[in-house]
Amino acid sequence: MKTTLKTTYTIKEICDGFVYNELEGKGLFGLSGKLTIQPEYQRAYIYADGKKDVAVVKSILKGYPIGIIYFIKVGKDKFEVLDGQQRITSIGRYVTGKFGILEKGKPQYFGSSLPKDKESTIMNTKLLIYECKGTESEIKEWFETINIAGIPLTEQEKLNAIYSGTFVTLAKEEFSNSQNSNVLKWSAYIKGRVNRQDFLATAIDWVSKGKIGEYMSKHRQDTNINELKTYFNSVIDWVSKTFIDVESEMKGLEWGRLYEEYHSKGYNPKKVSESVHRLYADPYVQNRKGVFEYILGGEKDTKLLNVRVFDEATKKVVYRKQTDESKKKGESNCPLCVLGHNANKNKIWKIEEMDADHVSAWSKGGGTDIKNCQMLCKTHNRAKGNK
Repeated sequence: MKTTLKTTYTIKEICDGFVYNELEGKGLFGLSGKLTIQPEYQRAYIYADGKKDVAVVKSILKGYPIGIIYFIKVGKDKFEVLDGQQRITSIGRYVTGKFGILEKGKPQYFGSSLPKDKESTIMNTKLLIYECKGTESEIKEWFETINIAGIPLTEQEKLNAIYSGTFVTLAKEEFSNSQNSNVLKWSAYIKGRVNRQDFLATAIDWVSKGKIGEYMSKHRQDTNINELKTYFNSVIDWVSKTFIDVESEMKGLEWGRLYEEYHSKGYNPKKVSESVHRLYADPYVQNRKGVFEYILGGEKDTKLLNVRVFDEATKKVVYRKQTDESKKKGESNCPLCVLGHNANKNKIWKIEEMDADHVSAWSKGGGTDIKNCQMLCKTHNRAKGNK
């Protein structure tokens, strides 16, 4: 990668012809259209939080340096921003009146309430620029490794850079766009932020069965994302129709995997809803996130629910009672060993060699209380399972 130091760009020059489209994934331009501020491989704009964007503007007004910015020369008088997109976009948004800054408790907007001398300070501030030249692979490799203002690139942002092309552009328009009306519905099932590519990562993860990079490489030059959208919507529709109640614990579950495993089975949404309510109300269920897969699997794998176990005090009381009674009878303190025909029929197990077990299985209505507790040797307890 070759670099040439450039120190003559003022904010006025960079913001000349600045265009800002509120839809993430769309190009931003400056330098009278010569500078592409947000190439397709770049992360979406994430500074619009009233803190980072304001900090950039206030730093300029105070004369603080905001760091080196890197441009890539992609043609005659044509550039792209490699590093600095967040800072430049923040500046451009401010000088075009998209947000204000507080000065002495009063909001000040560029072009109206900000004093003219401060407007001049901003527009005449020079930014330190490096113009870079290199092959596509060199540029992408550099972009993959840099951090912007201390915020590391997410894995999906790196993949967007590596496999930039028509597929990434179209996919970001659909899944990295906070203005998409479907985002609210998707948010019930997907954890993360749209502008950090979390929804896009989830969509590709589902359709690729976890092979995101491989899928993006294969479809890099696709001119449509029909397969991606169809599969993603199939998963979302299946979840929303199967579970008619939207619970907070649904967010971030492996819905792609669950769809593959269970979508061909028939479920009665009303009965599913009744099961969800019953399990949510059960005081012994400690892992509500496991409720949904537990129901899909026919309510068999209680490990998904992390059902509350017997405490140590209960175990000791039951162990002592069983052992005392067994010694008097001359038989094992494991009720199931007593029924056997081997040497363990009369064996007295130590407490650490035994597990607490529900006499009546929890899944069949048995509670986790001392009246429903028995101690079994580890072998028999594990063999008993959920019977």
